[in-house]
Amino acid sequence: MLTAHSVVQDVLWRSWSKKKVVLLTATSGALCGTFNVSMPQNINVLRGSCVTIPCSFDVDSRFEKYLDDTCKAYWNDSPSFTSENAKLKPTKEITGDLTKKDCTTTFNNASLLQRSKYYFRLECDNALKYTFSQTGVNISSIDDPPSLTLTPSTLEVKEGDLVSVACSAPAPAPCWSHPPALTWTPNLGQSQETLQENQDKTKVKTSVMSFTASHLHHGNKISCTAVYQKQDGSPDVTAETSLTPDISYSPKNITVSVSPSGPVPENSNVSLTCSSNANPAVRNYTWYRADGDQETFIGTGTSLNIQVSRDTQSFFCNAENEIGVGRSSSIQIDVQCKYHISHLFNSSGKTVTGQEPWHTLDRLHVCRSPNTETQTTIRSNIHTYEQFRITN
Repeated sequence: MLTAHSVVQDVLWRSWSKKKVVLLTATSGALCGTFNVSMPQNINVLRGSCVTIPCSFDVDSRFEKYLDDTCKAYWNDSPSFTSENAKLKPTKEITGDLTKKDCTTTFNNASLLQRSKYYFRLECDNALKYTFSQTGVNISSIDDPPSLTLTPSTLEVKEGDLVSVACSAPAPAPCWSHPPALTWTPNLGQSQETLQENQDKTKVKTSVMSFTASHLHHGNKISCTAVYQKQDGSPDVTAETSLTPDISYSPKNITVSVSPSGPVPENSNVSLTCSSNANPAVRNYTWYRADGDQETFIGTGTSLNIQVSRDTQSFFCNAENEIGVGRSSSIQIDVQCKYHISHLFNSSGKTVTGQEPWHTLDRLHVCRSPNTETQTTIRSNIHTYEQFRITN
């Protein structure tokens, strides 16, 4: 008599010969190892989503001839079950080709699956009926989507480098027929998507975005978002991961500021300050005075103090870090010079006399061309425009 301990599985086939029933069973030690199944040990599935169980199997060579279109796949949370007590009914249209030993099964309603270990049974309309109790899959329903993975997890490159960042929805994806949709924010370049299979038959969706690193990317978050579609009508769920790139670049946006601002009296002191945007930080600032095509080095440092005169020309600074050197635009300082009103004319060109305080009155004007006669326009006390000639 066969007992539960001596019988590994209920592989049965009957042949009628001379009106006698011949009963063959797979007993311990006889067929052990010839019937086997391969599937993941654990699968997490989003509640309300479909789930795919990657599965492949093998049978004893004597039973391969019974693999035909009548075979069906059954799943249950107990290794001791038949097609009659299986909790999950066969769904041939979403099951792998059993004739090719592919038992991969997709269940569109994951709510049927509770937190438990499930076993696969193969049952054909012939002598081949077998429960693969040696291996099962742990299926757990979860409310939050699986975490995403970015490769590389940190990004430290130089401006101009070609960069590729991969975002993966890690195994197990909830459902092969509805893989997650992956998007990049911001979209910095072209992206390519693949659906790859792992050794345990689970699959992973990967999107690879390629772009050329720019200083504009430095310190700005790059995010990957996966949208998982549910099949029970409930809202889709999303998962997100991100990185903040560290881009090395030469000094950019180099500017010179003047304090005090605006026109300044001749022979007064002003402070020039050079600022820039660079990574790594600027290690050296140098200052130059531009006289036409001639550039004269005049100092170093973030700030430079100078005394201005009417022959003061334009200035610029260079900023240098480990990556390179950048140059600011030239800046010209407006210098005010003293002048003396020697004559006052009216609009008809006649000299105006007795119009104090306009006679011999010192004023300031902006030095444009030193030691030359300059003419300007003022408004008199009687609200008419008069012209005067000034000398430096």
